[in-house]
Amino acid sequence: MRFKLDENLPAELLDELRNAGHAADSVDDEGLAGTPDRKLLAAVKDDDRILMTMDKGIADIRRFPPWDHAGIVLFRPPTTGRGMVLDFARIRLPAILEIELRGRLLVVSQNSLRLR
Repeated sequence: MRFKLDENLPAELLDELRNAGHAADSVDDEGLAGTPDRKLLAAVKDDDRILMTMDKGIADIRRFPPWDHAGIVLFRPPTTGRGMVLDFARIRLPAILEIELRGRLLVVSQNSLRLR
């Protein structure tokens, strides 16, 4: 799969994704940091990448229908400290990578993975 990591997630996740055999880049690598959501999702769509983010606004399926994109993974950790977010994502990454994400919104919370 092809992923783009939003600026609000630790860059170390890029290595995790690449080591698992996936193509991954980041919003920062592409010079898209601070880009409005609509423009960011257009760039992600053009690259045919699944966006990984913690931005709840991007998960608004009325504004940004996931079926219009390669997919969106929304991380909802209980705390937002950098180390805690990294651990939260690393623990759940194997299960996430087993799911067909194309055109879907996956909400990753403390106790569940919910597809929309």
